[in-house]
Amino acid sequence: MTLEEMKRVKQERGYSLAQLSEYSGVPLGTLQKIFSGETEHPRYATRRALEQILAEKDGDDRESPEAGRRQAVREAGVYRADQPRKQGEYTLEDYYTMPEDRRAELIEGVMFDMAAPSFVHQHLLGRLFTQISSFIESKNGDCLPMMSPVDVRLDCDDRTVVQPDLLILCDRSKICKWGIMGAPDFCLEIVSESTRRKDYIKKLQKYVDAGVREYWILDPERRTLITYDWRDDYTAHVLPLQGRAGLAVFGEELQIDLDDIARLIQTYPD
Repeated sequence: MTLEEMKRVKQERGYSLAQLSEYSGVPLGTLQKIFSGETEHPRYATRRALEQILAEKDGDDRESPEAGRRQAVREAGVYRADQPRKQGEYTLEDYYTMPEDRRAELIEGVMFDMAAPSFVHQHLLGRLFTQISSFIESKNGDCLPMMSPVDVRLDCDDRTVVQPDLLILCDRSKICKWGIMGAPDFCLEIVSESTRRKDYIKKLQKYVDAGVREYWILDPERRTLITYDWRDDYTAHVLPLQGRAGLAVFGEELQIDLDDIARLIQTYPD
């Protein structure tokens, strides 16, 4: 069945999404994304679960044979939070059916939980975003700066979704209603103890492979900024938080005040 056919049958039978979730075993959050068009390609098991319910003839016997069929559908492999996959097997379907209060990133099928950011993290992020945004506006530029959370499907597949702390996107054709499809031009991560390995290793490799032009790692604890300009070379440039650092994506015309960043970290230590 097509999505339009599913919508028609759902309306004809007067099913609410909550009822359809109960009958099919498909999580309510998943149904909301499917019927709103946010999830364009549901998993096969999810489609089959819906089709088996919506293709049935309407009748008054839902409490007996149909109830049994619905229970069978629930056991057919539709993803549920109480039956998690193994790390490395997660997909977008799992990512978008997580509880709203759980923040995570999906990298090559592995789910990484994200702790709430610290005060210093958010203050640094706001300061950097303001400087970058003001520069772009002053130049009437087309590039867009964005702060987390915004979903980025780096590989345009169903196994990776990241949320860079700060990004710059110059190709607006990559913008989708749910986030960004493809690599931004610039990504910045502000390191915490819980994200250190991921930011220094996992995301570094993902960003360079996906085609990100420039990557910055700001480490408040070590008082360093590491920059990569992958248009020219693959060398890491490790800078103390002193003086200024220019963004290569803007020809280094935009200079970030690293002394200001250091003062902010010193004023509001974690």
